[in-house]
Order: sequence, then structure tokens, then C-alpha cells
Amino acid sequence: MDLTQGTFEEKKRRSKKMMLYFAMGSMFMAFAGLISAYIVSSSRPDWITDFVLPSAFVTNLVTAVASSVTFIMARKFVAKGENGKASIMLLITLILGISFVVLQFTGFGQIIDEGYWFTGAQSSTKISFLYIIVAFHLAHVFSGLIALVVVNIQHLRKKYNPTNLLGVELGEQFWHFLGFTWLCLFLFFYFLK
Repeated sequence: MDLTQGTFEEKKRRSKKMMLYFAMGSMFMAFAGLISAYIVSSSRPDWITDFVLPSAFVTNLVTAVASSVTFIMARKFVAKGENGKASIMLLITLILGISFVVLQFTGFGQIIDEGYWFTGAQSSTKISFLYIIVAFHLAHVFSGLIALVVVNIQHLRKKYNPTNLLGVELGEQFWHFLGFTWLCLFLFFYFLK
């Protein structure tokens, strides 16, 4: 397929999708670097092996999956022209996204309650890595929430319809990327002691 062909709108659509893919690729590489450092550091003699992930992180996994499902439903409703249902699903997705952030901080609180700190005498390399990687993901979730707010506002302003779904699609793809990243991080931390 020749990417230079098509109408101006088709080219614009492809370029916006490519920018999103490049951004997600760079985020993937950053997470890969952090995970690699974690793996290399796990051979240290002071590495903690009995740490259990906080229950809030488990609940977050369910929240991430549920928010992806509601975003899929929202896009499908927009594609069908069912704007009322789409509005409800977009709002639920936003609420689930905010819940995800709250649960992340709850998880950090649970880690601290267990006596593990990011720095200081009660810190460990493993826990410091956990804080850094999860906080890095959380920073990207904040950008996802901004995208969700924009999609919600644009939808309420009737910018999306069955023939113009680009903003919803881009927001959905980024949101799924964030959810998939959390799933991978959770499984990684759960199984790699």
C-alpha cells in the first residue's frame, strides 16, 4: 500500500495513527529498559523474594480490563450512531480510569503499610524498582485520562459520528495499550520473584 496515496483526510488519518504507534513504541522501549534493569538486578544478594503484590494492584487489573471493555462498547455505539449509549460508556470508562489511579495510590499505601519504602533504610532495590516502574506507568495513565476527557468532551460536542471515529479510535488504542501494559507488568511482578 502506498502511504502517499489517498485524499487529504485519509493521509491525515494515517499520519495521526502512525504518530500514536511511534509514541506507544517508544513507551514500550522505555518499559523494556526498566524491566531489563529489574531482571539484571534480581540477581543481587539483597533482593527480596517474599514480597507479595498489594491487593489494590489485583483489583486494578480488573479495573483496567473493564475500562477497555467499556471503551470498545463506546466506540461501537458511536459507530452505530447511538450517542446516548456511547456517552454512558465513555463516562464509565473515565470513572474506571480515575478508579485505576486511586487504586494505584492505594497499592502504594499498602506497600508502605507492609514496611517497604521507595528510599531510605526500609527500602530495597526490588521495591524501588517496583515504585519506579508503576509510577512510570501511572504517569502514562494520566496522559490516557487526559485523552479520555478530550474524547468525552469531543463526543458531547458531537464531533464523532459513524463516519468520523478517528478521535475515539486513537483514544481507545492508547487506552488498550495502557491496559495491556498494566497486565504485562502485573504478571511480570507476580511471577518473577
